[in-house]
Amino acid sequence: MIAIASASASGFAPVDQAYLFQARQMQALSLAVHIPLVCFGIAFPVLVLFCEWRYLRTGDVHFRTLARRWSKVMLALFAVGVVTGTILSFELGLLWPGFMTDFGAVFGLGFTLEGFSFFIEAIFVAIYVYGWDRLSPRKHFLLGLPVAVAGVAGSMFVLSVNGWMNHPGGFAVRDGRVVDVHPWQALFGNPFFWHEFAHMYFAAYIVAGFLLAVPYAWGYLRGRRDRYHRTALTVALSAAAVAAPLQVIVGDWAAREVGQYQPTKLAAMEGLAQTTNGAPEHLLGWYDGHEVVWGIAIPKLLSLLAFHNPNATVQGLDAVPLAEQPPVNVVRFAFQTMVGIGTLLALLGLVYLYIRLRRRQLPRSRWFYRAVVAAGPLSVVALIAGWITTEVGRQPWIVYGVMHTDQAVTGASGIPIGYGALALVYLALACGVAWLLRRLSRAPLDTAEVAHDG
Repeated sequence: MIAIASASASGFAPVDQAYLFQARQMQALSLAVHIPLVCFGIAFPVLVLFCEWRYLRTGDVHFRTLARRWSKVMLALFAVGVVTGTILSFELGLLWPGFMTDFGAVFGLGFTLEGFSFFIEAIFVAIYVYGWDRLSPRKHFLLGLPVAVAGVAGSMFVLSVNGWMNHPGGFAVRDGRVVDVHPWQALFGNPFFWHEFAHMYFAAYIVAGFLLAVPYAWGYLRGRRDRYHRTALTVALSAAAVAAPLQVIVGDWAAREVGQYQPTKLAAMEGLAQTTNGAPEHLLGWYDGHEVVWGIAIPKLLSLLAFHNPNATVQGLDAVPLAEQPPVNVVRFAFQTMVGIGTLLALLGLVYLYIRLRRRQLPRSRWFYRAVVAAGPLSVVALIAGWITTEVGRQPWIVYGVMHTDQAVTGASGIPIGYGALALVYLALACGVAWLLRRLSRAPLDTAEVAHDG
């Protein structure tokens, strides 16, 4: 990692902007809408291809029917992701021109490669969806593989940019200018990229798997327990159930990286005011500016989780000025929401895996399927809470330790108007997606292929 010379905010002039908070909220709204679609872009093509592969191996037409119906949903969600992703790309230039101007040469390679991935995915997803009856089964399956690869690659390149923002390197700053740029080293040579990518990869299968299982779990509760619905539940729940417990391990890895490279963020996640040896972990509670009140303290647990040493020293918020501390309660609430929901999803996944592997069948308890119906939206809440932890916990830096967010924001007016217009656009888009998915779900099954055998 190349050292960052003069890596301080003093090298960049702040912008006089009365609407910084609205600009951040506008960006946050777009991210909250787009990130769940990214999950489907990563995981959904793999699930669709798995079903088609099972059909090719076994000749079971239920898998072909699932793959064909899900591919239409995949195309619809990809189209929506194109819209939200395009909005995000425009926002980066319009809302944060200082960031793009000063550091575009460092991270621009990541967005360029993501663009190539997007075009590959767009081409092959169209071929895949419209090629069911026009290509041989084996050729059709092979032409679906680039969709899965491009979905993972595109997200990987974007996450490399975010990893760099959290742990910048691969450049130097001299006299307020970015010089000696090494993009490959900046994007893929920093430790934050790898755990962020792994964390997002497993999150994608958790979100896509549980959300995909929701309509079939609801159908199970209403008596639809035929072979088609059981197969759909098995595929969706298996993906989520395997990913959810593994995410706990990745989360431990991520927390240790944060503790080492972003100690202020870790202190905000816990609400640790003073640097402490053998720091406790507080469950729930509220940070009052000096300590966590009304919380449940578990002695030495924070040191153990962050450094695998119960007596390790954890840096507190007192190590940095108040102006360089993130909003502690926002970060704490988001982090604890993510961890709490993630733990419940992992337990639900383990219950499913135990019953599935032990009894060779789906769970029969109606409470289990009620839990699955709740797990779908809760997984999205956990996903967004995780990104709030990552992004808000980095504040007030847009490039950690190098550039403050108020130095990157535009000086233009009209942000509140744009924010309102964007909210209306997303509301209309959500209504359109809901209508389209409802229509696809009501399309009749091909009775020539699928026989209902309760």
